[in-house]
Amino acid sequence: MPRAGLTPDTVVREAARLADEVGHDRLTLAALATRLGVALPSLYKHVRGADALAQRLSALATAELADEMTAAAAGHAGADALRAVATAYRAYARRHPGRYPAAQRVPDPADPEHRAAGERAVGVVYAVLRGYGVTGEPAVDAVRMFRSAVHGFVSLDAAGGFGLPQDVDRSFERLLDGLDAAFRSWPTR
Repeated sequence: MPRAGLTPDTVVREAARLADEVGHDRLTLAALATRLGVALPSLYKHVRGADALAQRLSALATAELADEMTAAAAGHAGADALRAVATAYRAYARRHPGRYPAAQRVPDPADPEHRAAGERAVGVVYAVLRGYGVTGEPAVDAVRMFRSAVHGFVSLDAAGGFGLPQDVDRSFERLLDGLDAAFRSWPTR
């Protein structure tokens, strides 16, 4: 019998908390089973395996990140929206160092909730770009630039990759200044 109160959703939420504590790369089914107080074979009653858990964790993290970016963008336009969304993105990655890497997984086409979360996250960035007049096909490149720049910064920061003594927050602000300048002059063809 499955442990009382244990559901696939509670397993995934506990996996998310555990990933934040030990790191995404150290999250295992065995560690999760121990955390939940169940035998490893019992865990398979709630999640089909490591890849299924990774996919469900990705869906959860993507939805959380999309929600935070959407809330940050509300009431802002142009450079203000860019800064609000990028700052929310960075804050999520800092608060959830184990979940954040899971949000980088491409949504599973067979999971409508995961796809919808991914579309919401990307949709926020498209909305920011509309404030710059960047739409249509040129916006795809701009979305990729935003994601590459912010994800790269966040990932390097998390890995301790900024060893120079200058203020990292100031560098993040300069990155956003650069993105703002790029989007203001983005080619529309």
